[in-house]
Amino acid sequence: MDDINKHKPFAIVGYILPFLFFIPMLSDEGKKSQFAMFHANQQLLLLITWVAGLFFTIVFVGFLIHIFALVLTIIGIVNAANGSMKPLPIIGGIKLLHI
Repeated sequence: MDDINKHKPFAIVGYILPFLFFIPMLSDEGKKSQFAMFHANQQLLLLITWVAGLFFTIVFVGFLIHIFALVLTIIGIVNAANGSMKPLPIIGGIKLLHI
């Protein structure tokens, strides 16, 4: 529980600014935190989703991807604030970072 409370602020900020997903990897303590690394992985997936939305902005599907990414951002913030490690819907099961 102490690990969660210590890393919760960074997890929340990482959903607001997903390009900061790498912050837990800057310290040994962050790398060892399952909570921090779980949310870093989710944030990286969210960042990729936002970039995909930008790529497809030319067509209508880009708008839908951005709406989806916004919903995922809110879900991620709520999960991090509650100290939960629930994967994001649809993209959350993908592992890009070693946890």
